[in-house]
Amino acid sequence: MRKILLIEPSYRNKYPPLGLMKISAYHKILGDEVVFCKGTNLSLRQEKWDRIYITTLFTFYWNTTIKTIKYYLKSVVSPNQIFIGGPMATIMAEEILAQNGLEEVNVLRGLLNKPNILDNNEHIIDNMMPDYSIIDTTKNPFLTYNYSVSDAFFIHSTRGCIRKCEFCAVPKIEPKFLKYIDIKPNIENVIQQYGDRRNLMIMDNNILASPKLEQIVQDIIECGFGRNNNDYKYTKNGKELTKKRYVDFNQGLDGRLLYEHPEKMELLSRVAVKPLRIAFDHADDEFVEIYTRCMWLAAENDIKVASNYILFNFEDEPNDLYRRLEINVLLNTQFEEVGYSTRIWSFPMRFSPIKGEESKGRKFLGEKWVRKQLRGIQCILNATHGVVGPKHAFFQKAFGKDLDEFNKLIWMPEEYIIYRNKNIENGNTGRWNELFCQLDENSLAEFKALIGDNVFVGKKSNNKLISKLLLHYVD
Repeated sequence: MRKILLIEPSYRNKYPPLGLMKISAYHKILGDEVVFCKGTNLSLRQEKWDRIYITTLFTFYWNTTIKTIKYYLKSVVSPNQIFIGGPMATIMAEEILAQNGLEEVNVLRGLLNKPNILDNNEHIIDNMMPDYSIIDTTKNPFLTYNYSVSDAFFIHSTRGCIRKCEFCAVPKIEPKFLKYIDIKPNIENVIQQYGDRRNLMIMDNNILASPKLEQIVQDIIECGFGRNNNDYKYTKNGKELTKKRYVDFNQGLDGRLLYEHPEKMELLSRVAVKPLRIAFDHADDEFVEIYTRCMWLAAENDIKVASNYILFNFEDEPNDLYRRLEINVLLNTQFEEVGYSTRIWSFPMRFSPIKGEESKGRKFLGEKWVRKQLRGIQCILNATHGVVGPKHAFFQKAFGKDLDEFNKLIWMPEEYIIYRNKNIENGNTGRWNELFCQLDENSLAEFKALIGDNVFVGKKSNNKLISKLLLHYVD
């Protein structure tokens, strides 16, 4: 029997590490002892382990991940007993191996979807039922972290994607598109071994690309997640209670395929989908037409909750972000006017390169952005908790009533953006606005060039208006 330690670095995330859950199942089948922990733990570090597996997530968690790997280096006899897997490991394997002390660790690139990868046997780890027990804080004394999404089945009905988007890591991690996986036996096995779970998280990267979509939908319905058969019964304090179950297509849906095949929206509406996720990554006329048509299809099929990630700081400009957010709030208004109950929630997501260390990825600057604009957006999102809701009045209050007001807002001092009401009431915002509006075209260009890097200390100008404005940015 081997001693196996599974580690997820201490970054914040909603979903448990599915890869480690499958590795746990694999080692338990072999009769090994398995311990899972999130982050660093001194008592576990002081033990000797036959193997340590450390998962990785996004590349901009580079620093946290590398520190975690190095923390456990002396917990094994040899560095080659440490296995690093996950997205960052696949994308930046050479960079990990180039780190001092990590030259001999095992970096697992891609999926564990073949036999003989970890040991000389026929087990295919990626096909295994995840070990849900390791994320149960009532049974795992080394886990104190609560994943916000845990009472769910985590399954794939397809793998890979037909697209090759520049900003996406899927083509590197899952290069081959697998059109269909029967989810029914997976769910039945989880129920038998770990008990029933409320919701269904479908982790597919592009489920709509499958020619077997109708069969997948039927599988979902047969598993108890249909629109009209989604009751989840459970016991609490001796009482039997019922909640509604939901299906979450977590990786989002391909709007282009829905636009080309509108009948697919009707298929999706047969299951208890909440929310419907469709990316809104571009503001060009063609993409806007595709996206808005998809949202109307959702409303016509009575899908009540929709959400999307709105990518910015990539090839877009600030105005593009505003336009896409405004389109969503206007769609909500239009749905309400015609009696549809569909509502859209937006989640602006700042682009970071898929291959970039934390110090680089987090600081990535799109060609059409400057740092002050990015910081202005972040200040707005801090106030809205990262969410843009369906109400038009809320959107206008947060982002401005039009593009002119929006472009003025993101150049304001941080204090005036975050603590909006306070600085309006004490007159700071009004004084700043009066000075800003007096800048002519050349003065405005000089002012933006001065503070565009989001650094204010030591900045000077011979222009009296600019000099007065700069006083608002320093304590």
